[in-house]
Amino acid sequence: MGLFKADYFRFFTIGFAAGALIVAAMQSEHFGSDLANGVVPPAEAAPAQ
Repeated sequence: MGLFKADYFRFFTIGFAAGALIVAAMQSEHFGSDLANGVVPPAEAAPAQ
């Protein structure tokens, strides 16, 4: 019985790859704006009184 099983390394690799893809997608120019436009309406300031 080893300290780490093969599944540990497999899941670590899958998680690392998935995290790297998420980070790469977040670095894209249009990722945040496309996501925000579909979910959150644009903010509008109240008129000054």
